[in-house]
Amino acid sequence: MTLYENFKQLEKYMNSCIIGQADFVQKLIISLLANGNLLVEGAPGLAKTKAVKTLAHAIDANEQRIQFTPDLLPSDVTGSDVFRPETNQFYFQKGPIFSNLVLADEINRAPAKVQSALLEAMGERQVTVGATTYRLPDLFMVMATQNPIDHEGTYLLPEAQLDRFLLYVKIGYPDIESERKILKLIRKEEKKEPLPEIEKITERMIFAARREVANIYMSPEIEEYIVQLVMATRQPAAYGEDLVKYIEFGVSPRGTIALDICARANAWLNNRDYVMPEDIKSVVYDVLRHRILPTFEARSTGMTSDKILALLLSRIPML
Repeated sequence: MTLYENFKQLEKYMNSCIIGQADFVQKLIISLLANGNLLVEGAPGLAKTKAVKTLAHAIDANEQRIQFTPDLLPSDVTGSDVFRPETNQFYFQKGPIFSNLVLADEINRAPAKVQSALLEAMGERQVTVGATTYRLPDLFMVMATQNPIDHEGTYLLPEAQLDRFLLYVKIGYPDIESERKILKLIRKEEKKEPLPEIEKITERMIFAARREVANIYMSPEIEEYIVQLVMATRQPAAYGEDLVKYIEFGVSPRGTIALDICARANAWLNNRDYVMPEDIKSVVYDVLRHRILPTFEARSTGMTSDKILALLLSRIPML
């Protein structure tokens, strides 16, 4: 079985366990292939937690769930130095961040100090406690969730942290047919009927797949299309005077790199060795929506970053 077939089997397996969220499942796998972190926004009960547990089970990795609350401390995430009386010395006790897959549940419920504890881990794959820096596992991914309904006791994520997320995915309710399938799946689980099994994907296979993704061909025209999309968020006047009043800050170079690698991963998942414009359009909203800061005027008139991106896509032709 080829690496592509292994990952398509993974996608099929996850869709059999998480009904009605095919796009979310695909973006989760793209994050894994692109070695990035994922922010998911959706109402409670949409299988966000289950998705991480299912992925961890399927790829032979360990996972940890951190429930973010207002009283959480940075050391609850990273770990801390603990005094051992029998040796009269301190030793470092690792926190839950030292896992392959980390679910940061309701990340916007923790204050900025705790959220910033994730910055180094997400950006540099290391944790510094005191004067010592500790490396995180080679296979490492954070999937953070936030609830769009309940705003009491929540904190806005700082732009610096939002930029550390490769993708910002918004998920909605499943359709009526998916709802019927969910009921059948739950009944199977209640009866202890076995769920479909999968040949687990190893770290070696993941790293090999990432190398294949990095080698996906991207034509100069596609590269120019990516650059034009990004530059339009920084110099909106060149693409329409109306855009100036909508965009306060544009996409950083990290966004350009993210769009490039996610488009390659999407092409690879579609069994192609080259990137098409459709690959860009498939991931552009999830890659860029959190990297565009709309102006106050835009927000007051309901002009979201998604609507701004829709405008840009309609005005920037594929070369």
